[in-house]
Amino acid sequence: MDQLPAALERAGNEESWALADAISRVLENSEELHSWRRCLLSACMKGLVSMYSSNKDESKQEVERSMLLRLEELLCLVEGVDPDDWCSLVKTGLKYRYRDETFLKVLNFAILLLYKKESSLSE
Repeated sequence: MDQLPAALERAGNEESWALADAISRVLENSEELHSWRRCLLSACMKGLVSMYSSNKDESKQEVERSMLLRLEELLCLVEGVDPDDWCSLVKTGLKYRYRDETFLKVLNFAILLLYKKESSLSE
């Protein structure tokens, strides 16, 4: 389980995300769930950065779209993000996906969520 977040960072690793979802269901109502979701959020952002950097031509749009939707879901469940992960995602995403409607919608959602009530990006 400790090695799964690193595997999730690799682009297009749908099987690992299915396993992560199963682990999340098992951890439901446990004290470890919040920590687990923070790991998933970080892995999701790092995975998107990796995808954007390696697929500059937007060839894996469906995989990216599912990762963006997962990011949006995780942002609702976890308060705060790692500032380095956030900066890297915004910078790389805007560099390579500034015309992608789904990326821009999720980015806007994340900005509204993370900066509401002048909250900080880190806990």
